[in-house]
Amino acid sequence: MVTGRCRCGAIHYEAQGEPAYSALCHCSDCRKSTGAHMVGWALFPENMVMVRGKPVTYQSSKNVMRQFCGTCGTSLFYRNSEVFPGMVDIQTATLDDQAALPPAIHVQYAEAAPWMAAAHELPKFDRYPEV
Repeated sequence: MVTGRCRCGAIHYEAQGEPAYSALCHCSDCRKSTGAHMVGWALFPENMVMVRGKPVTYQSSKNVMRQFCGTCGTSLFYRNSEVFPGMVDIQTATLDDQAALPPAIHVQYAEAAPWMAAAHELPKFDRYPEV
């Protein structure tokens, strides 16, 4: 079982069993919906996910429903009734244990930011660099 929540704690969830996958998505829809260059997702059967609180639902395209916290704005869930019927994708950045479901694949990489392939070569700082 994994657990998670939104930033403010108004919405909590738990998911039972193993996800079908844990992936980093690079599609333009995910980028625009979250304001991030890629988004971590873990796909679970809907009946294995329990949500406490009431997320806001936004239909971002024909078969896609995205859910987020209406208080703090944290993106939480993705449902695509055509591609993943009966399933829900959970944003893995909202997991209580960040080590629980490490990504195993990249998806929609054809839409990745053009600089993404070299992103891991950038300098790394434990905190903000001196300015």
